[in-house]
Amino acid sequence: MTAKLIDGTAIAEQVRDDVAKDVSARIEKGLSRPGLATVLVGENPASQVYVRMKQKACEKAGIRSFGHVVPADISQADLEKLVAELNANPEVNGILVQLPLPKGLDEERVLSTISIEKDVDGFHPINIGRLAQKGRKPLFVPCTPDGVIYLLGQVGVELEGCNAVVLGRSNIVGMPVALLLVERNATVTICHSRTRDLADVCRSADVLVAAVGRPEMVRGDWVKPGAVVIDVGVNRVDDPSKEKGYKLVGDVAFDEVKEVASHLTPVPGGVGPMTIAMLLRNTVRAAQHADAKL
Repeated sequence: MTAKLIDGTAIAEQVRDDVAKDVSARIEKGLSRPGLATVLVGENPASQVYVRMKQKACEKAGIRSFGHVVPADISQADLEKLVAELNANPEVNGILVQLPLPKGLDEERVLSTISIEKDVDGFHPINIGRLAQKGRKPLFVPCTPDGVIYLLGQVGVELEGCNAVVLGRSNIVGMPVALLLVERNATVTICHSRTRDLADVCRSADVLVAAVGRPEMVRGDWVKPGAVVIDVGVNRVDDPSKEKGYKLVGDVAFDEVKEVASHLTPVPGGVGPMTIAMLLRNTVRAAQHADAKL
């Protein structure tokens, strides 16, 4: 068996095209152009790259982009004041504070300051809390987990009743994606580095989501034949043969797992492109929500 690759790049491009059409339709109706504000604290190179990618994606989709770059030594009070000002700005529909924040800043307090109606990253404690409660709906879902579920839907995976295993328990991916799977009536196991017989637990999965941040941790013999494997990890490993001196690999040993799984996301080109696509979609939804309140 050779797995069918799930082309996240192509699927994300379709989502972005749909977003651009929605934005154009809004403008034709005389409605406001959606706006996304990004807040970058400090000079983390990876965060700078991510923010530029998000701003470029906004431009292509017709979404206004408001970039705010502040020094790493900004005070907690000043950072929260900036977020409060963005909350009050009617041209800003979505606010994204790029994580991680520098040491000394209280991440949870900053995220709590964002209006839940502009929390397009989906990390406000109220949105996460609603996600965790049966019968409650968050206004927004975290973008990477949302992208994982979208990919599964696009390839026709039936989640109801399936055994799903999530490897990793981070607030950003592992826990939210587990909650989204539960919402869709999957039977979910969350495992991590301290899980006993970890390979056996992973091997029980009909759907395996790897989001642990360890290069090629999931081996071919960890995967049930025919399972669907979603690799969220993006890890740099040294490779002198590459011009940059490194290559990107996932949390899954791709060459091994592709011979066992039925479907598999590549790295890069799998889950990664979906994150920004879902962010754009959330921003348009935030604008629509603001329209409804007028």
